Amino acid sequence: MNLDAIKGRLPDYAKDLRLNLDSVLSESGAAGLNPKQIAIIALASAIASRHEPLTRAIAAQFAGTLSEAEANGARSAAAIMVMNNIYYRFTHLVGNEEYATLRAGLRMNVMANPGCDKIDFELASLAVSAINGCGMCMESHEKTLQKHNVPAQAMQSAVRIAAVLHAVAVTVEQAEAAAHALAAAA
Repeated sequence: MNLDAIKGRLPDYAKDLRLNLDSVLSESGAAGLNPKQIAIIALASAIASRHEPLTRAIAAQFAGTLSEAEANGARSAAAIMVMNNIYYRFTHLVGNEEYATLRAGLRMNVMANPGCDKIDFELASLAVSAINGCGMCMESHEKTLQKHNVPAQAMQSAVRIAAVLHAVAVTVEQAEAAAHALAAAA
């Protein structure tokens, strides 16, 4: 399945998502990001959105843009952030300051050598953290990117990619579930 097929599965009420999808995956619609960064962020975001057809379509869309190591960097960002987002969201939201003093004890070796540029990995990690709603991780990745002089516009573009891809995944999944339920009831 390709991206056009995914767009075709979006219902008419989600026309804005079709338009936004085209926009955020282009250099003109993702200000501050280069094509490789767009691809890494999009792949990590699609994985984090947990919609296999969208993930396959994004992987196919950017197959010529990313090396296998870079694609694995995007996959690594999605994988490690799923773990970190749950753990650090817990430590932040539970309100018990003792957890901040405890060692996490979670392996995160991939962060030292993610297979793609470290800035690109950080941008993907920021996007995945936005999808997963971990404020502590978003703040940490945003500060790291600021230290490396990544403009706010690039970070905003990364999160816009995440927002649109997640919205597309949820909308397609829900529209298809509703159509199946309607067919089963008939």
